[in-house]
Amino acid sequence: MRLIFEKGKTGRQGIRIAKHDVPIQCELPVSLQRKEPAALPGVSELDVVRHFSRLAGRNFSVDTHFYPLGSCTMKYNPKCTETIASLDGFQQVHPLLPQLSGGGILTQGCLELLHETEQWLCEITGMDAYTMQPLAGAHGELTGAMLIAAYHRNRGNRRRYIIVPDSSHGTNPASAAIAGYEVVVIPSDETGDMNIAKYREALSDEVAGVMLTCPNTLGIFNPRIREICDLGHQAGALMYYDGANLNAIMGKVRPGDLGFDIVHLNLHKTFATPHGGGGPGAGPVGVKKELSDLLPISRVVRRSDGTYALDYNYPKSIGYIAPFYGNFLPVVKAYAYMLLLGKEGLARVSEIAVLNANYVKEALKKYFSLPFEEGCMHEVVFSAEQQKKYGVTALDIAKYLIEQGIHPPTVYFPLIVKEALMVEPTETESKETLDIFIESMIMAATLAKEDPSCLHEAPQGAPVRRPDEVRAARELDTAWIKK
Repeated sequence: MRLIFEKGKTGRQGIRIAKHDVPIQCELPVSLQRKEPAALPGVSELDVVRHFSRLAGRNFSVDTHFYPLGSCTMKYNPKCTETIASLDGFQQVHPLLPQLSGGGILTQGCLELLHETEQWLCEITGMDAYTMQPLAGAHGELTGAMLIAAYHRNRGNRRRYIIVPDSSHGTNPASAAIAGYEVVVIPSDETGDMNIAKYREALSDEVAGVMLTCPNTLGIFNPRIREICDLGHQAGALMYYDGANLNAIMGKVRPGDLGFDIVHLNLHKTFATPHGGGGPGAGPVGVKKELSDLLPISRVVRRSDGTYALDYNYPKSIGYIAPFYGNFLPVVKAYAYMLLLGKEGLARVSEIAVLNANYVKEALKKYFSLPFEEGCMHEVVFSAEQQKKYGVTALDIAKYLIEQGIHPPTVYFPLIVKEALMVEPTETESKETLDIFIESMIMAATLAKEDPSCLHEAPQGAPVRRPDEVRAARELDTAWIKK
């Protein structure tokens, strides 16, 4: 398929911009003015529509393909929540209106939605207060690390370290480092859980916090999680819950009841708002009451007359972390999702997510290595170590799945598993879809033994065939130059 630049013709236009009828107050300096037209393709509107419609048909997306990306939780986004978020009262509201309309008279519905979402997330996670401002999961993590720093700073504590397990998401140590901490990594034991003996050794009065997800990135729920939290508290550390895997325990276990002090959530993972390029994301952060005065400003409060307003009177707040109130429309979608499912429905989400992952695990454990035999929760991590004996890697299997019309699972993560294949089917996939995936994985394992070369060459029928990845990395060329 030719690039849209190659389809362009000099002088062809798809749109004409009207001449301005406002007097120019200030001409651009000559140094900033173009000396020649921008190098844009000359195409008609029809050319543009057809070009991008064809491109869209070549994409993988949750709407078109099974997307078993482990840890990323690529669940289907209900169209009814998209419709609700597109209502004018939500979509067309200017973010300055709450300040300009006498206490938010024109935005009471939006403020009420933010406030109620905070209350519901408190109930789901066992926290006492929330901020909806963080713009994504990693931004929520950074917010949590900043809250840890502010908590200790206000108490005159000089603490240097954040503890993370070796199976953590890479954003955990990155967020801790950005917040000014040194990172201490605890290895996993033979069960896939954080080695508690090594953890005990690492705890000291210099540890500010411990960042964990439960279940962890291997899909394993640590039965000693309460003990781990208690040990952290005894050392004066705060316990931070990475909510990336909340989809496994929502409605069943509350992180706050396990001993965590701070929680970030990924609305795009647990509450079915769009993920990745379909975003933007949202990463709300919840805290126990001891930390509530530190949350970012402004905060939505309910006044005695039942109306809502923005409150800036929090002298200990870590301040602003996002423009206005964060990404509002993803919060609207999450709010609608919770209304749609209700308390029982949210608990059922976790049940089916765990059931689907265990169904895949039992079906494929004969064909791929299971580094840890523990019963998995919402995701399962296989290893292609068996296939490596025949020269077939996890990457080869991923490329083969593209040929089958399936987005590959996460590969080579967690880093502690060699040739990792991390599968998370989510609760939104049917048994029939899972069976197609299982058959494709079994076929990949069979071909690895019988005809490994066809896996090395896959995909052949996809819009983009197998590239020379080493050359692509070393000789990266992403620009088109007219010859």
